[in-house]
Amino acid sequence: MELHQIETYIDSPDPQNRMKAITELRNYEPDLVVPLLKRRMCDQELIIRSFVAMGLGYKRTDEGFELLLDLIEHDRDYNVRAEAANSLAKYGAEAIQHLVQLFRQDPNWLVRYSIFAAIDLTNNPEILLELIVLALKGEDLVVRQTAIANLEQLANTPQKSIALELLLSAAKSDQGTIRAQVAKVLRHFEDPDAETALMNLRQDSDYRVVAATLEGLV
Repeated sequence: MELHQIETYIDSPDPQNRMKAITELRNYEPDLVVPLLKRRMCDQELIIRSFVAMGLGYKRTDEGFELLLDLIEHDRDYNVRAEAANSLAKYGAEAIQHLVQLFRQDPNWLVRYSIFAAIDLTNNPEILLELIVLALKGEDLVVRQTAIANLEQLANTPQKSIALELLLSAAKSDQGTIRAQVAKVLRHFEDPDAETALMNLRQDSDYRVVAATLEGLV
């Protein structure tokens, strides 16, 4: 589709046309794409705003970065905020502080899960630990499981002892899925307390927990 056709379609009253226009923008350079995506940032259709957020991650410019910051702060739908967070992470180190702030302020499970999945904190274990602690204080089971899984990244960092304390505490959870996730991560910690906890989990009443303790042995 030619650019002039895209410009016509992107302002169409028909959402199918607007979606087609956004899809066709994949063939153009970021400096041309971002201003057109900006037109649909406040679209009434959730799916279109989500595609705008996605597009701003693939067609990266300074303006696109600012537009994503606007989306994570102001969009009313958590699906769009989650997609915007995923796109923002593609900008690398300059996005980290904004994603951390979003994690602190937005308790929605999908937003937090998306940040965990997208952000690379390999060189920032102290920030990763902060996000994990925040997640473990939340209510959502999926996010808590994801936080526990991420504790594995701290096994060989200065944050190891705190990470192990969090694991040992989570090993006493009344949720079997949480205890099972703990069992998967504990084996990455070379520590007598970790070994003792694993032995106890091997006797757990939930078969999923017992299976998790055996995964690293086969």
